[in-house]
Amino acid sequence: MKELERAIEERGSVLADGVLKVDQFLNHQIDTSLMINIGKEFVKRFQDCKITRVLTIESSGIAPSFMAANELDVPLVFARKKQSLTMTDDVYTSSVYSFTKQETNKITVSKNFISPGDHVLIIDDFLATGHAAIGLTEIVKQAGATVAGVGIVIEKSFQGGREKLEEKGFRVESLARIQSLKNSKVTFLEETLI
Repeated sequence: MKELERAIEERGSVLADGVLKVDQFLNHQIDTSLMINIGKEFVKRFQDCKITRVLTIESSGIAPSFMAANELDVPLVFARKKQSLTMTDDVYTSSVYSFTKQETNKITVSKNFISPGDHVLIIDDFLATGHAAIGLTEIVKQAGATVAGVGIVIEKSFQGGREKLEEKGFRVESLARIQSLKNSKVTFLEETLI
């Protein structure tokens, strides 16, 4: 998605070989026009999947997931990183390691929000090592639902997450695929390699 790649080049910054900061448009301040177009692009890519729910992890995945769910006219469910007092024990859980934060979180979704028979589109802001997306697929599996696909806003292709998901049989669609962040420069995978 060329609009997203331009935003990454113009407003993103590389903090280290594996870390890309995109807080100007994705995960602190939200470029709403870009998010609307991201939502539409996910819908276009997964239009044949009969999606009944969109699932993400709080908080950076919420904006692109909301736009896709709104476009699909289906509910958006987000996994919580901390279980609130109002959430009962009737939940699905999974442990997820965050590459950026260097910590493991137990993510939780109420059993009221995903059911057998649901076709769930998982959306997340980044794909690095695949832990977050795999954790979300485990929650869908616990619910007896089907993973329709995994939509990623920005994929760091050099960290192996896509391969892990595809080995498990999941369809992965990434809107921007980064080949390298070396020397503080973003290098995208060429379209012919995708």
